[in-house]
Amino acid sequence: MNIPAIRAERLLLTLGRGPGAVEILRGIDLVVPVGQTVALLGPSGSGKSSLMAVLSGLERASGGMLQVAGQDFATHDGGGLDEDALARARRGRIGIVLQAFHLLPTMTAQENVAVALELAGRADPFEVAAAELAAVGLEHRLTHYPAQLSGGEQQRVAIARALSTRPDLIFADEPTGNLDSATGQAVIDQLFARREAAGATLFLITHDPVLAQRCERILELADGQILADTLR
Repeated sequence: MNIPAIRAERLLLTLGRGPGAVEILRGIDLVVPVGQTVALLGPSGSGKSSLMAVLSGLERASGGMLQVAGQDFATHDGGGLDEDALARARRGRIGIVLQAFHLLPTMTAQENVAVALELAGRADPFEVAAAELAAVGLEHRLTHYPAQLSGGEQQRVAIARALSTRPDLIFADEPTGNLDSATGQAVIDQLFARREAAGATLFLITHDPVLAQRCERILELADGQILADTLR
């Protein structure tokens, strides 16, 4: 039987305790097959980024069941992986692209990508980093620092870094939010091209319904619940 990329049942996320507790995710049920491209739409405050954080293992769920590529990402108290094991499970298997780039400012483009490869245990990180940057059109920017790159170039470095380890699952949270429309379109084209080359599952958070249409499946989130689930 094929193991889905993501399987979540009754997934909960509550911040705080007692009367001041805030329910962020309120019973998410979701199955994402391997290789599917999924767009997540919803207004600000609907829980989109929180859901991504839980699904990617950056945030612990408060309750429910969560399996990512067959690994138990549920709360540790509920029998899931401990923090060290969770970090190992993410490493090399999950790639994350964020709106704010999050490049290390004291490292060149090549070094930013090589770090991820070194953490994943690759023996030739700088050679692979150069090839990954060339694949997103940045072979001429290997030795440039983030401050010397445009916003679109920085985001392409972030894409190269996220996909350099050939992850099974890619999360992208508003990856074009800090870019103008033309640059954003070019970056998205790069993201989808690299995802297709890797055969990875893509989970894309966006406010843009036109961008969402590029995905095979569209989820609509509101008040921490999935209100619509559409296959295209």
